[in-house]
Amino acid sequence: MNASGEPNAAPSAASGPGAAGHEAHPRPTLLSDFILGSQDGIANVLGIILGLAAATSDVRIILIAALAALSAESVSMGAVAYTSTLSRRRLYLSERHREQREMQEVPETERAEIREVLTGWGYQGTALDEMLDRICANPRAMLEFMMSFELKLSPVEENAARNSAILVGTATVLGHFIPLIPFLFLSSNVLGAAIAAVILSAVTLFVIGWYEARTTLGKWYINGPQLMLIGLGGGLAGFLIGHVLGASGL
Repeated sequence: MNASGEPNAAPSAASGPGAAGHEAHPRPTLLSDFILGSQDGIANVLGIILGLAAATSDVRIILIAALAALSAESVSMGAVAYTSTLSRRRLYLSERHREQREMQEVPETERAEIREVLTGWGYQGTALDEMLDRICANPRAMLEFMMSFELKLSPVEENAARNSAILVGTATVLGHFIPLIPFLFLSSNVLGAAIAAVILSAVTLFVIGWYEARTTLGKWYINGPQLMLIGLGGGLAGFLIGHVLGASGL
């Protein structure tokens, strides 16, 4: 047991990437963090760009606003990812310590809770008693069982908050640059750059949704358009606001 309250991993010659008998699986937090950052980055800057493009033809103003949003949003998203992941880790450790204390103070109550879970799975009679005895005979197995199947909490690694902040922040920066690229090359044609930004953003969002479907059990023809429409919604909102304010002379 280490200082954070998590059990030390048992050393094994078969542990580590590429070890025999260990199948590589995608990490869901990496995918969700990347989608969070990239989608937010695209939708945010696209909305700003289209809003300004509807109100002004000055590319310099558009670029300054987009770059300012890139700086502020990437830091903000990274910070949010850090604090939210850190909060999940603290919750997990708090509940883990509570379960450890209850296993010592009220073991029969914990045993009854495990029995309830197993019964819900369809175990009964001798099979139920045997499975219950096996789990309760191993304190580590009992603790992990309670955390996973009673509280439905997953462990959060010590460096998860930092990694999440870096990934979300980086993905947000990359997402911000997608709708910004056409304005770097079509500075003399704001309308053409705006149209190109919408197309490039739509294609990128579709590809992200397609990749998500490949990694999960989703369908590309659902995930792709879904992510694309959600992301473009922010751009449409920005365009409408810019158009209305620009037309009113504000």
